[in-house]
Order: sequence, then C-alpha cells, then structure tokens
Amino acid sequence: MTSTLLTNFMLLDPRDGSYRAGYKVLVRDKTIEAVTEGPVEAPDAATIDLGGRTLMPGLIDCHLHIVSVHLRNANDTLRHMQPSLMNAYAAIKLKRILMRGFTSARDLCGADRGHREALELGLLTGPRLSVCGRALSQTGGHSDRRTRVDYADPMGFDHMTTTYGGGSGRIADGVDEVRRAARDEIRLGVDFLKVMASGGVGSISDPIHFLQYSMEELRALVDEAERADTYVAAHTYTAAAIKRVVEAGIRTIEHGNLIDAEAADMIAARGFFLVPTLVTYGNLVKYGKDLGYPDYSIEKSKRVLEAGNRSLEIAQKAGVKMAYGTDLMGEQMEYQSDEFAIRAQVLPTLEVIRHATIRGAEVIRMEGRIGVIAPGAFADMIAVNGNPLDDISVLTGQGENIPAIMKEGVWVKNELGLSNWRQ
Repeated sequence: MTSTLLTNFMLLDPRDGSYRAGYKVLVRDKTIEAVTEGPVEAPDAATIDLGGRTLMPGLIDCHLHIVSVHLRNANDTLRHMQPSLMNAYAAIKLKRILMRGFTSARDLCGADRGHREALELGLLTGPRLSVCGRALSQTGGHSDRRTRVDYADPMGFDHMTTTYGGGSGRIADGVDEVRRAARDEIRLGVDFLKVMASGGVGSISDPIHFLQYSMEELRALVDEAERADTYVAAHTYTAAAIKRVVEAGIRTIEHGNLIDAEAADMIAARGFFLVPTLVTYGNLVKYGKDLGYPDYSIEKSKRVLEAGNRSLEIAQKAGVKMAYGTDLMGEQMEYQSDEFAIRAQVLPTLEVIRHATIRGAEVIRMEGRIGVIAPGAFADMIAVNGNPLDDISVLTGQGENIPAIMKEGVWVKNELGLSNWRQ
C-alpha cells in the first residue's frame, strides 16, 4: 500500500470557501485517510512539501464529448472516420483534459463503457469518466443527422452510425421505442441516460425552440432510468423545454441558455441541476467558420450566446444548483478551462469553483468521494500556483499553473520532482 503525506500548502476547501495554512493530508493507496492540523503518525509515508502552493480538489467537467474529434463533423464523427482512428484522437483528448486538472468528467454522448473501463484499467490516461452512450432522439430531433433533402429511413443502413451501430445518438419514437432504447443503453453499461428534448445548435432540421418528445415519452424514459437506479440528462435550451423536462422528472438540464425565472424556480424546487456550457458558443462564433462548422449552426450559436450570462444570473437568483460544463467540439477542446473566466464575470469566484468540484460530484452521484479533500474521498487533488479565489485565471489555459496533479493517490502530472510518479 502506497502512503503519501502532503505538507506546506494552502488548503482551499470549496465547501465553506476557507483558504488555510497549517494542514497535512495523508493519502493511503487511492484515498485520503486524514486531513489534519495535528501531528500525523505515518512513518511509512513519503513526505511531500508542496512549497506553499494551493492544494484543492481535482476539477470536474460535467459536459464534454471525447469522441467529437473535428469540428467540421462534430456530431457524427463515425460517419467520416474509422472508430480506430477516432479512439486514437480520443485518447489524446483524455490525457489533455487530465493535464488541465480535470480528474473526473461526464461525457454527454459518444463515449461508452469501453472508454470508461480503459481508463479504469490504466490502458488510457485521463479523468474518471461517467458515460451515457448514445443520446435518445426523436425523428427530426437533435440526433437525427439527415439533411432536409434526405428521404432515407432513419433506421436504414446509411444511418447505422446514429442508430444501432455506435455513434453519438439513436432515434426512438413512441413510448415503446423509447423504453426499448433506454433499456438497451442500460444493457450496454452506461452510467446515465441522455435525451434530446429541444432543438440544437449542431443539427440542421430542428430550430432551437422546437420541443422534442411528448410528455409520455419523457416520463417513460425517466421511469426506465429510475428502475435501473440511474437518471436522465436532457439537452434543452428554452424555458418551455426546461419546464417540460423538469415536470417529467429529468434530473440534469444541459445548456439552458434561454431559461426564465419560472423554469429556474422549478429546477430549484426539485433539487435538480443545471449544467451551463457557455464557453462553446463564443468559440463557435469566433472560430467555427475557419474550422468548417456550418453557417446555420454558427447563426444558432449567436442566439444562445446572447442569453448566456443572463442565464447564470437567473439560475443563481433562484438557488439552482449548477455544475461546470463545456460542450466543446473537436479542436476547440483546448478552451475547456475558459469556462471559469466566463462564469466569474457574473458569479462569485467561490461559487464557480464549487460548480467544478462539489456540485459536479453531486451530478455524478459521487458526493464525498470526489470534489473534496476529506477523509474517505478519492485522492484526486491539484497543486496550483497562486490562489484561485483571488485570481481564477490560474485555473485556465492548458494547466500551466497546475504543476502537480494527483488522481487516486498517484501523481499523473509532476513538474515538482515529486515521488510516487507515474508517466
């Protein structure tokens, strides 16, 4: 059993916002055994001096897509690339995500049980991953990749990559098909289910304001998830769409840019979660055309971008629990940490840090295990140059100000010459 004793750091605790010196953290194997100001009896432990840096929990991104490889084909990679090549790109993305300090992440369609298990087995280097497999979409919904001149049956061979043959989405219409699709994704070992419940930016035939799926279909999906001891996440933008999915019992609302006060109050009253993804829209507007993103999607991005900051204010005022998400496609994943700076323009810095730690842990249903530095938690921690409470920019970029990252008791990034290092 490996033991490590961390000393000489400033402890940032997102639970109460404290920032204190004088603590020691004892790690045994994968977990934190003690966080104390007193003496520690651990003669077998390697003592690590962090040189006065900030020690805080590993970060959590609750909305990303590891198999979205190129922005030009962001939503249907497998129709343009062999799975073997796509997974090679995904492996690189996963390592870069971890090197930015994100020790846990939730993939919102595309990644599957195999990606999760490869990380758990150490075959890939990256964050702990929660996956939903393929998102459920109605015909003509956000995961229906046909154009408006394509008369092919959505279940036909040409569309296998978005139905039965892998990919990011599957089409299911009617209560019976929704139940069958949900059961099949659960059979395949997903951690939660995702539904496309409104129009989207990256799809051609569904304007943002379209309401997708009937209430009966949404409730059937929630019923299947709850009976399998899991939950549903919903792609939604407008207030009307949000109200419908909350009424159906869907636990996490993704994006939510066009939320209103009534919808926010409904989320808060149920104790559900909002996962904004503001960084993606500004980047699509700035860089999308040069990277081959279609004009119709850029125009949709402009609409939801304008409402982005206001959505944070509305949700915060209502007491909605928010988690950190990015939703960056293809090459734009390098901007993952810019979401911190965007949110900090509107919300208190501590609250933004909570989004990426304790709130993310709640969304993933791992409260007390990730997002905190506390006894019994996984030893997922990052050492930061500077104080994020004073200057959140130290968490941005590619991890330049995060010289050391520990995941499950092992230093996976080491620019300080630390022991217990794994390349």
